[in-house]
Amino acid sequence: MGIEQFIDNELKSNDVVLFMKGTPQFPMCGFSGQVVQILDYLGVPYKGLNVLENDDLRQGIKDFSNWPTIPQLYVKGEFVGGCDIVREMFQANELQQFFKDKGIAVRETAG
Repeated sequence: MGIEQFIDNELKSNDVVLFMKGTPQFPMCGFSGQVVQILDYLGVPYKGLNVLENDDLRQGIKDFSNWPTIPQLYVKGEFVGGCDIVREMFQANELQQFFKDKGIAVRETAG
């Protein structure tokens, strides 16, 4: 299976996929860690794929999305963005609404 087919398969098999450095339990960079914190805060189930374990995946996801940096968040196969975009959307409550629009439940928080 080619790397593009692997990526496509992961996106079809999981509603929320985070291509990241490290794992959700042990992020290996601050940007990946910030996205993990946001997803965990929202209570959104997701699959984290560690690009550090596979150079083909690390380059392949950049080619796939035409986006030069990691992490990359996908929801229902749609590329959302990297750390800055995810953080800005979260702070503006747009990320929460985006998940709801896609049929993915988020934890209701006091505020």
